[in-house]
Amino acid sequence: MARDLFISDLHLSPERPEIIRLFCDFMMQTAPASDRLFILGDFVEYWLGDDDPAPGLQPAFDAMRQLADAGSKIYLMHGNRDFLMGETFAANTGCTLLSDPCIMEIAGEQVLLMHGDTLCTDDIAYQQLREMLRNPAWQADFLAKPMQERVMMAKVLREKSEQEVQAKSMEIMDVNPQAVVNAFTEHHVKRMIHGHTHRPAIHHLDINGADCTRIVLADWYTQGHYLEVTGPDEYRMVDF
Repeated sequence: MARDLFISDLHLSPERPEIIRLFCDFMMQTAPASDRLFILGDFVEYWLGDDDPAPGLQPAFDAMRQLADAGSKIYLMHGNRDFLMGETFAANTGCTLLSDPCIMEIAGEQVLLMHGDTLCTDDIAYQQLREMLRNPAWQADFLAKPMQERVMMAKVLREKSEQEVQAKSMEIMDVNPQAVVNAFTEHHVKRMIHGHTHRPAIHHLDINGADCTRIVLADWYTQGHYLEVTGPDEYRMVDF
């Protein structure tokens, strides 16, 4: 049986070099024993396009390339911070981009993978912002701007986001229960894995009479975290 690992919300940034080192250690010590590594969004704190110089992050990208060259498959899903990562980045690091949401066969069953932000439908302001940022026309216009201008725009967006987060309740920023039910129903699955909310847990749900499981991954702000899947119902969450 394959060994699959899942991580999300690392928010890698030169401002937190210890987390970059932790990720590199994970890629050298833990990930090589896996067949597949899934990164479910917000791998980096922000990404301004595949021409982003990304100061300080090259060791993490080199670790990805090394793992891919050794034969492990790396899948990367966009989050709300790194949605501009493109095919050039994927080619350079040896990863494969995943759509959000997508269904993958994990331990013999169909599993729904998501970043998780689309489940937070109570946060109307965020969903409106997300719709703008994911618009191909907006992205093309943004990527056509000089890098210095993109840096300034990203800084403004981050500061605005931080201010809004402080003013919102935790309930608004968490998943909407009906959105979760809708996702299970629409995709005809019994298991879902996502990140984004930074509320790690394994939720057991009754969806239309079926036993379903929603697994939420942790962030990497203070420690490392991964989900290991080695077989049917063999799901283990590990902090390190």
